[in-house]
Amino acid sequence: MKNILIIGSGAMGAAFSIPLIENKHKVTLSEPHNIKLINKLNHKEKFHPSLKINLPKQIITKKFVPEMLNLKWNLIVVAVSSVGIDIISKYLTHFKSKTPILVLTKGLKLDKTKKIITMSEQLNKTNNKLNVSVLKGPCLAKELARKIKSYTVIGNKKLKVAKDIGKMISTSYYKTEHTTDVRGVEFSSAIKNIYSMIIGSGQGENTSSALFRKSIDEMDYLIKHFKGKKETVYGLAGIGDLYVSAVGGRNSKMGDYLGKGFTFRSAKRKFMKDDTVEGADLAFEIAPYILKKLNRKKIPLMIALLNAITKNKKLKIKY
Repeated sequence: MKNILIIGSGAMGAAFSIPLIENKHKVTLSEPHNIKLINKLNHKEKFHPSLKINLPKQIITKKFVPEMLNLKWNLIVVAVSSVGIDIISKYLTHFKSKTPILVLTKGLKLDKTKKIITMSEQLNKTNNKLNVSVLKGPCLAKELARKIKSYTVIGNKKLKVAKDIGKMISTSYYKTEHTTDVRGVEFSSAIKNIYSMIIGSGQGENTSSALFRKSIDEMDYLIKHFKGKKETVYGLAGIGDLYVSAVGGRNSKMGDYLGKGFTFRSAKRKFMKDDTVEGADLAFEIAPYILKKLNRKKIPLMIALLNAITKNKKLKIKY
C-alpha cells in the first residue's frame, strides 16, 4: 500500500483516484479552490457532480492546504487546471522531498521571456530539484471512472521512474506506457486541443478526415520545433489524444460552430457560455509566440485557427 495525495478533485483528479483505490493504496483527494465541491465529496455518498458517480468510500477527501505537502507521501499527483499550476508551483518552491510528482494537467504557458513552456517546466522553474513526471493520453475522466479500458503514457527523463509510477497506478483497465520524451508528450497533449477544433470545423466527415491528416503533419513540425521526438506525435499523447478530442468534446464542438461561420466570441456567448474551451485558452496563450516565431507556411491550419480565435474573425481554412 502506498500513500498518495491528489491535488485537484475535478473530474480527472477524482477519476484517477479509482484505479489507485483498486490497487489498495491510501488515497487523499484534496481540492485547493472549489470549496462547494469538497463539501459535496465529504458527504457520506461521496457523489461527484461531474462524473455522476459515488466515489469509493475509502477515498479521503479534504480541502488542500500547503502544509499537506510536508506529510509523508509515496506519490503526489497534480490534477489542477493550467491556471492553478502557477499556485502549486509556488507551494513547491521550498519542497525538498524526493517524492515523485505526477502532473496530469495539460497545457502550455508563455513565460516572462516570451518562451512557451510546459506544465512540468513551470513547476521546475521555482524548484529545479523536483522529481516531476507527466501523464498524458486519450483518457476521458468519465470513462476511466467507469473502468472502461484506457491507455496513457508517463513521461520522465529517467525511464525507470516512469515505469515505477506505472506499476503503482496500472490496473487491468488502466494501462500505461513510458517515455523519456517529456517535452514531446506535453506539447502533443496540449496542441491537440487546437487541432481538434480545426478538425471539428469540417462540415462533413470527408473534410474532417482530411483536416485530421493535415493536422498530424503540422503537429509533427511543431513537436520537432519544440525539441520533442517525432514518434511521440504518433503515440498516445499525439494521434491517440487527438482522436478522442476530435470525435467529441468542447473543443470539437467549438470547431463546429467556427466551421459554420460563427466568430469565437459569438459562438461562446450563444452556445458555450459556461463551458471552458481549452483549445481557445491555449490559442490566446501561445499565439504571440507562434505568429511571430514560426514558419507560417508549415502550419497554415494553426495560423488560421489562432487568427480566428485571437482576432475574433471567421475561420478561413484553405483546403
